Amino acid sequence: MSDRIKALRRMLLTIIWMSIAVYGGLVALAFVAQGKLLFFPSKDIHRTPAENGWDFEEVVVDVGDNTTSGWYIHASPDPPGVILFSHGNAGNIADRLESIGIFHHLGYDVLIYDYGGYGQSTGRTTEKRCYNDIRAMWLYLTETRGVSPEKVVLFGRSLGAGVACQLATEVQAAAVILESTFTSVPDRAQEIYRILPAKIILTLRFDNASKIGRVKSPLLIVHSPDDTLIPYHHGQKLFKLAPEPKTFLEIRGDHNEGFWMSGATYTNGLKEFLDPLLIGE
Repeated sequence: MSDRIKALRRMLLTIIWMSIAVYGGLVALAFVAQGKLLFFPSKDIHRTPAENGWDFEEVVVDVGDNTTSGWYIHASPDPPGVILFSHGNAGNIADRLESIGIFHHLGYDVLIYDYGGYGQSTGRTTEKRCYNDIRAMWLYLTETRGVSPEKVVLFGRSLGAGVACQLATEVQAAAVILESTFTSVPDRAQEIYRILPAKIILTLRFDNASKIGRVKSPLLIVHSPDDTLIPYHHGQKLFKLAPEPKTFLEIRGDHNEGFWMSGATYTNGLKEFLDPLLIGE
C-alpha cells in the first residue's frame, strides 16, 4: 500500500471519528440543555388584572418546599364555572390577560398560576413540578375554596395543555380544553431536530398521546392549520386518540395569535362547548 493511500485512509478515519465526536457532543448537549430549550420563564410580573378593572385575589399555595403563585379572577358573583388555566412555556401569568379576557367575557372565573421558576413561583421548572403545580391548584379550588369539580374546566395552551392533560387523567372535571398542543415533546423535537435521536434522549416528555385516552371529562381540542410551531397534525392525532365525548375546534392564525385572530370563531366555539356542560341547554 502506497504512502498516499495510507495518508488518505488516516484522513478518512480522522474525519469519521471527528464526525462521531461532534454528533455525540450535539446529542449530549441536547440532553443536558433540554430544560433550557423547553422552558422560557420570566420573573417580571409587569401587569395584573387590575389594569383591566377586574376583581382578583393573589393565590399562593405550598408545593413541597416551594410555593406556587397565581391569580383568582372573578367574573361575576355566581359564575357558571371556573377555568383552571395552564399557560405555555414562555413568560408568566402577566402575559395571558388577553386570553383570560375571553373567558371573563363569557362569565367564567379564572384561576391562572405560574409553574415553579416562573413569575413569583419559587423553585425550579421540571415536568414533575408542573404536574405538582396544577395538582396543588386543583386542591386549592376544590378543597380550600370548595368549588365542585363539576364546575372546574381544565384549560391548557401549548405546553400547558400537557400539564392539563395529566391532571385530566387523574380527576373528573366538568370539561377539558387542550389548545395548540403536541402529541409529545419528543415527537415535536424529532420533527425539528431530525438528525438527533430526540425520542430516545429526551426525558422531558409531556406525552399527551399516551395519556389522552384516559381523559375522564368531555374534551375540546383547539388547533389551527396555520400553526407553524406545533403543526396541525398534532391536534388531529390527539383528537383521533381521544375518547368520546370530544369536539374539535379549528381556528386560524399562527401559534401565539390564533385565539385572538380567530375572533368569533374561537369565542363562539368555547361558548358552544362549555355552556351546555355548565349552564345547560
